[in-house]
Amino acid sequence: MNSGNGSPGRSRWRGRAADAALAAVLAAAIAFQAYGIASTWGGGYWWPGAAAGAAVGVIALLRRRGRAVAAAAGLTVAAASVPVSWWFGLPAEPGPAAALALAVLTASAVGRLPVRPACAVAAGGLAVVGIAALPEVGSSSGMPVVWLNLVLWLGGLTAGLGPRLLAARRRRAAERVRRDERLAVARELHDVVAHHITGIVIEAQAGRIEAPQGPDGGRSRDSFAAIEAEGAEALAAMRRVVGLLREEDGASLASPAERLTDLVERFERRGGPPVRLHRPEDEPAWPPEVAAAVHRVVQESLTNVARHAAHAGEVTVRVTRDGEELTVEVADDAPGPPPRPRPGGYGLVGMGERVRALGGTLEAGPRGGGGWSVVAVLPLADRRSP
Repeated sequence: MNSGNGSPGRSRWRGRAADAALAAVLAAAIAFQAYGIASTWGGGYWWPGAAAGAAVGVIALLRRRGRAVAAAAGLTVAAASVPVSWWFGLPAEPGPAAALALAVLTASAVGRLPVRPACAVAAGGLAVVGIAALPEVGSSSGMPVVWLNLVLWLGGLTAGLGPRLLAARRRRAAERVRRDERLAVARELHDVVAHHITGIVIEAQAGRIEAPQGPDGGRSRDSFAAIEAEGAEALAAMRRVVGLLREEDGASLASPAERLTDLVERFERRGGPPVRLHRPEDEPAWPPEVAAAVHRVVQESLTNVARHAAHAGEVTVRVTRDGEELTVEVADDAPGPPPRPRPGGYGLVGMGERVRALGGTLEAGPRGGGGWSVVAVLPLADRRSP
């Protein structure tokens, strides 16, 4: 199942379609500019601006091959056209076609390049606007072109900054979700390991009591006492370390205690679609960390159904065991295409972080017959690299 937002082939097709549309718009802008100049100035005054617009337009169409180089080349051509047009008494430059192409180059650079090159391109675009305004000081004929350049530069800057800021915000949110999930796993690790170490300490205490009398028994009691002391020290050290990871709100170190049945019943009581629950009979034998991950996957998946697919007719929660692997699937039958971009949800980020921490895999995506499914595969034995 593919949980991405689109295949590479589809992305390339969309890029080519966008470039074809841009080429058509630029050609129309060049034709409009040439017609307007020929109608008002007459003669061959139209072709220098058309040539400059075509040059910057071609550079804009080739921007994906090197965004920084393309932006620098486009800015250079546009800046050079200003003194040339002023010296030979031609219409003001950059004209509409070149200004539009510069806006595309600015948006491309600001949206994708690192911060310093992006700022340099944005500043270069503003400098071109300023250079274009200098010959028009005190003149009214060329100021509309200057204002057009400024508006298009602002549009390109906004078009580049918007996706960049949104992507940065999503990265911060995803990192926050991953951090919270790791803290939760650390708290659960405390309970899991503490449970086993406590058992070791209890066995050591019992061994001291049951050790035979005599020299051999004395050595055994000393060994059991050492095991007990080391176990107690390990518990104290773990509590100190996990205490450093606890959130400031004093979240409890208790592991998830809700059973799958409780999750399903609470989901249905809150008005969710009916749920069919299938699970193996050996659930009590699961390792505690695996049981906690199963409950988290089911809980988050049902929460997503309540938010985005409440119109579904039925939800199926299926937990199956195949050897040393446990598979958890939560699927809904909501008709029609998914009404939201489910792959980008932060709930999936948290689930994926938890599942991968146990050496498992998580996939999410639309079902063939309609609806959405989340599938997690968890190993019952640790198979991660040491």
